[in-house]
Amino acid sequence: MNRILVVGSMGLDTVETPFGQVQDVLGGSATYFSVAASFFSPVSLVAVVGSDFPEKEIAYLQSRKIDTRGLVITPGKTFRWKGKYSYDLNTAQTLETQLNVFAQFKPVLPPEYQASPFVLLANIDPELQLEVLKQVKHPKFIACDTMNYWIEKKVDALKQVIAKVDLLFINEAEIRQLTQELNLVKATKKIFSWGAKHVVVKQGEYGALMFSQGAVFSAPGFPLEEVNDPTGAGDSFAGGFMGYLAKKGELSEQCFRRATIIGSVIASFNVEDFSLNRFKRLRYEEIERRFTEFKRLSHFEETL
Repeated sequence: MNRILVVGSMGLDTVETPFGQVQDVLGGSATYFSVAASFFSPVSLVAVVGSDFPEKEIAYLQSRKIDTRGLVITPGKTFRWKGKYSYDLNTAQTLETQLNVFAQFKPVLPPEYQASPFVLLANIDPELQLEVLKQVKHPKFIACDTMNYWIEKKVDALKQVIAKVDLLFINEAEIRQLTQELNLVKATKKIFSWGAKHVVVKQGEYGALMFSQGAVFSAPGFPLEEVNDPTGAGDSFAGGFMGYLAKKGELSEQCFRRATIIGSVIASFNVEDFSLNRFKRLRYEEIERRFTEFKRLSHFEETL
């Protein structure tokens, strides 16, 4: 089974939605990704937290067989994010961001992490993503995520990252902003011209589109009875996607399609509760059952 290296943020979130609120709960892009991916493959985590980060949360990550030797605990306060969602759960309103120890984050890969075959550069400064790429040795597959802030502030560095990765995870608004193309097909072609071979466009509750050069695959959003907190859904999608790829160890078109569905399955569980609470009680049998439900949801006969 292939190991995945993830480099990103870990933090404590305060979140309010129409269905409740929580304070200083486990969050961060690398956290959601690692836990989601760990249902399928072993994960090596590189991140930084402050001395105030709860030890029980580190113990939880380790219980998921996530290697935390790359987690640096620095004197000071952990990265914190405060956000609010209205009934449009696709868009978060950021109320406060405290970078704290994350402001000085300089990812250094332990020697045993450098040969990881699968790599995910989570949503961090693209200049730091480039530094990570200098440290990895002959990876089989590299993916990265980004956000509107880096598109606005460091687009040249981001384009350098895209030139070096195999797949870009990005949401619908961000890819239009990045490429200055309204049409998603034209936008992905521009991303391909910059070097990436695959693009996954996340569409929130409506699912995701997976573009490869010459092929497009659509994963629907799963109709849920319970949606409480969409925080981390995109990172959870990426974790499910990469975890499945690493488990299978193949990079075929069919495997990418199944990985897209797996990403949607995992993300659909994440939004059912706040923080990572749903993942903490999620069983693999539930994942298998929902995967089957996804297949039934989008299946149709070929005969017209």
